[in-house]
Amino acid sequence: MAGNWGSVLVADGDRASRSRVRDALGPAGFETVEVATGREALAAVRAEGVAVLLLEVDLPDMSGYEVCRSLRDEGRDLPIFFVAGTHSDEHDRVAGLLLGADDFIVKPFERNELAARVRRVAERRGMRPQAEANGNGNGKPILTPRESEILALLARGSSQGAIASELSISPKTVATHIQHLLGKLNAHSRAELVARAYLIGLVASTVATEAI
Repeated sequence: MAGNWGSVLVADGDRASRSRVRDALGPAGFETVEVATGREALAAVRAEGVAVLLLEVDLPDMSGYEVCRSLRDEGRDLPIFFVAGTHSDEHDRVAGLLLGADDFIVKPFERNELAARVRRVAERRGMRPQAEANGNGNGKPILTPRESEILALLARGSSQGAIASELSISPKTVATHIQHLLGKLNAHSRAELVARAYLIGLVASTVATEAI
C-alpha cells in the first residue's frame, strides 16, 4: 500500500468512542470506517482496503487481543493500535505489544496526539493520506503566499512581533493572517495550528517539532 492510505478501521463497541476517534482523525485527513465487533473487524480487514486498524481491547464478541493474534497469524502486517479504557494497566499494554500491536492508546486521548501517532506509524510504512480535511484537490487547505510565510515562521517559533519585523508588515496584519490560518486549519490556538500544519504536511516535520 505504499503511496496511499486505504481506510483507517475503527473497531469499538461504543458508538461514542468511535465518533471521538473519527473526529480526531478526520481533520488530519484520515478516512475512517467503523465497526462494532471483532468479527466485523476481521471481515473488513480480510476484504482488503484497510490500511490501519484501531482496535478496542474489550469488544462485545471477542477481545481485541484475539483479533490481533488472528490477523498476525494470517501474516497481515497492517499497523494495529490497541485502544483501551483507563482501567488498563502496564500488563495490558505489554500483552498488546507482544501480540504484534504497533501502539497502545489509553482513553481518554488527546485528538492531536492520536492523529500524530497514527500518522507517524503510517509514514514509516511509506503511506500518505488520500484526502485531508478542508482541502483542495490535493487534500490541503489553500493558503495565500503570505499565509504560508507566516505559518512557516510560526512553526519555527517566531513571535508575532518578530514575524512582522521580518516580513516588514504590521503586527496587526500578522494577527489577521493568523486568524485566517486558525480558521482554515480548524485550530483553536497557535500550538494546535502548528501541530495540524505538520499533520497534513503544510510544514516540514523537523520545523514543526521544534516549534511544539
